[in-house]
Amino acid sequence: MHPTRFMPSAAVRALLALSATLALAVAPVQAQDKPVNLKMSSWVPAQHPLNPSLQAWADDIKKASNGTITATLFPSEQLGKAFDHYDMARDGIADFAYINPGYQPGRFPIMAGASLPFLFSNAKGGSRAIDEWYRQYAAKEMKDVKFCFAFVHDPGTFHARKKIVLPTDIKGMKIRPATSTIGQMVTSLGGTNVQASAPESRDMLERGVADAITFPWGSIVLFGIDKVVTYHMDAPLYVTPFVWAMNQGTYDKMSAAQKKVIDDHCTSEWAERVASPWADFEYGGRAKIAAEPGHEIYKLTPEQLDAWRKAGAPVEAQWADSVKKVGQDPKAVMDGLKSSLAKNNAAL
Repeated sequence: MHPTRFMPSAAVRALLALSATLALAVAPVQAQDKPVNLKMSSWVPAQHPLNPSLQAWADDIKKASNGTITATLFPSEQLGKAFDHYDMARDGIADFAYINPGYQPGRFPIMAGASLPFLFSNAKGGSRAIDEWYRQYAAKEMKDVKFCFAFVHDPGTFHARKKIVLPTDIKGMKIRPATSTIGQMVTSLGGTNVQASAPESRDMLERGVADAITFPWGSIVLFGIDKVVTYHMDAPLYVTPFVWAMNQGTYDKMSAAQKKVIDDHCTSEWAERVASPWADFEYGGRAKIAAEPGHEIYKLTPEQLDAWRKAGAPVEAQWADSVKKVGQDPKAVMDGLKSSLAKNNAAL
């Protein structure tokens, strides 16, 4: 055969040249997307409904990143104590950490406003609301980490060994508060705060170190606290604000495409998606406790509720002072939160 018959045509040569050019162009992008395995730390027990939500969030990231970003979830304080999770995200002990800002009183004064009494009616719209509100403050107040999103649990209340009806009933009691803000209210009413993380709380109550706890309904059963308290105030007293945060260094090392995937999963929409199954779980806890023998769930009269609202006023004043100290206007901060709650159908 004639050798020229094996020479590629001009069109084929052009196609080969284009393929080579594209290969060179694509190669650096692929090289940047190095595999990343994220360590995610959650201090609640493995069976807690938050954990499947965090895993589903991570699975969606894996899909969106074409498998270059994977994650391993460590529940039950495997990587560190509940109180330490902000610093764990900051220091890279975890790449993502589930943070209760209220475990460190005074450190996050703006976020503490979300745990003031009688603000939230529910956790689904409430989670979207708190996230939309807090984004403008997170970069400054939580500057050591990359803020991903904020969310809340369904409203919690007092669960105790004795019936708590009026604010005056708190005097002389030892109470494990969910947040520093509720702790301030307990102190202002003559009670004593007992500091304990959620996993430690049952033991505190069993040993008589605490007489009562503020907790959401489903978690009372999950943590076995229904075995040691029998009286439950049926009022949306408070929520606990939480933050899902990332180690900044881990984020900075990612490619531009990977960063975009993370950013697309750190939104108000994802805050609500992650919080919703937990919200349903906590809401369902009331019926579970009601079905248990020996428990009393009691509602408050309008007058009693009004007394509790008034009892929260000194705490809000303390909160306002702490916000002023960091150069913010407390009225503007709180008005912003209430507006976001109203917009998302989560205001009381």
